[in-house]
Amino acid sequence: MLPDRKELWRYRDLLFFLVWRDVKARYAQSVLGVGWAIIQPLFSMIVFTVVFGSLAKIDSEGRPYAIFSYTALVPWTYFSNAVSTSTGSLITSSGMLSKVYFPRLIIPLTPLLSKLIDFGVGFSILFVLMLWFQVTPTLNALYIPLLLMVLMLAAGGMGMWLTSLAVQYRDVNYGISFGMQLLMYAAPVVYPASLVPDAYRSFYALNPMVGVIEGFRAGLLGTTPMPWDLIAIGSCTALLLFVTGALFFRHKEAAFADVV
Repeated sequence: MLPDRKELWRYRDLLFFLVWRDVKARYAQSVLGVGWAIIQPLFSMIVFTVVFGSLAKIDSEGRPYAIFSYTALVPWTYFSNAVSTSTGSLITSSGMLSKVYFPRLIIPLTPLLSKLIDFGVGFSILFVLMLWFQVTPTLNALYIPLLLMVLMLAAGGMGMWLTSLAVQYRDVNYGISFGMQLLMYAAPVVYPASLVPDAYRSFYALNPMVGVIEGFRAGLLGTTPMPWDLIAIGSCTALLLFVTGALFFRHKEAAFADVV
């Protein structure tokens, strides 16, 4: 059975409070504050540009490799951070689970909203880079909100799956950072999707980040036509992940307080 949407709506104030607490704790209580949202993708871009752009000579489809990789890092960094934070969310919130009732689904959904701040900061830096490299976005950039929705569905679905498993199997929480690093190379972050043979294109597109990243590049950089085939397949996967993740979370929900 799917979670009760009306109940979630009744507890929306709690969700917003947890989002605000997460943002405040990350920014207000750190020296660099919002700078962390810039440093992570920016430093990754520099490393990737040196290693994959200059040394490995990876094709960047006619655009400078720096902005080619950074355009992919903006959605990928959101996905990676949202999933990683969601995975450990129930364990870090164990005190709340055992003391008061509220829809438990609010806990793993909180990072989906709080990490949007980081996404917005990274996205603004992307526009600065576009001005620097004199890159003009195409009309397909209007589809970015659609791609963001797919991105959030994928991150939310995977987050619900992993946090449900992490409560019982703590290895999941320990291995999530390593897992995200591996998954990054299964998405076209450092290389274009055009390097994947056409025979495997549909299978490759089952990873929802493929369509999202290639869609960002098509819309903002004009590297290729909008890859609607990749986006359609990835959207189905993202929706499936979210629905099954919610069902699995609901199935495990009753035991969370006892296990944690």
